[in-house]
Amino acid sequence: MTFEAPISPQALGSVELFAGLPPRALEVAAAAARRRLLPAGVRIFNQGDDNARAHAVIHGAVRISQSGSDGAQMLVRFIGPGEVFGAVALFTHRRYPADATAMDETLEASWSEAELSELMMRHPKIAINAIRIIGERLQEMQERLRELATQRAERRIAHTLIRLTRQSGHSTAAGIAIRFPLRCKDVADVAGTTLHTASRTLTGWEKAGLLVRGGRRLTIRNLSRLERIAEAVTG
Repeated sequence: MTFEAPISPQALGSVELFAGLPPRALEVAAAAARRRLLPAGVRIFNQGDDNARAHAVIHGAVRISQSGSDGAQMLVRFIGPGEVFGAVALFTHRRYPADATAMDETLEASWSEAELSELMMRHPKIAINAIRIIGERLQEMQERLRELATQRAERRIAHTLIRLTRQSGHSTAAGIAIRFPLRCKDVADVAGTTLHTASRTLTGWEKAGLLVRGGRRLTIRNLSRLERIAEAVTG
């Protein structure tokens, strides 16, 4: 569903692409944005689609996944509030390299290539932010590849949960709750392991008091112990 009402400048102030911009620049970016409120499960764009846009999550969550020629899917990343997605297509061949699906009811804003280019020309800080975002995600992907090549599944699962906690965790009475609605398969896919291994590991950690699961929500109760597992520290 598309709304004519613009995104507020205040809402864009928490988006990583516009970090550090003055109020007037946020007003300009907000006025150029297309605003959509999407129900859970809606496909935002498909891998290979052209007419790519730069997207930002205002609230909600988005799953990014890629499909191979054999139809097998790989979960690439979760996108939470304040994060951008899809923009890499504007800097490459202008086709989305992955699928994007709303995980919860999600409010998103987006900009065309021409709109984003104009904003970057007027406010170079946006381009600097884009370079930083791409660099950080490239570094994360390199770390995940290194872990996949050198670490056992238990350590990779621990690293996955730690990253999700840093990305979207918020403190509750029960511990640090991860905002994304996670399936066990999601954890397995990100960690590069089997569903059986991820399920067995998470069940063991839940019994040991490291975490608690309820529905598709996961809360970390002992982050320091999880960090020791990730770094293979005993004791």
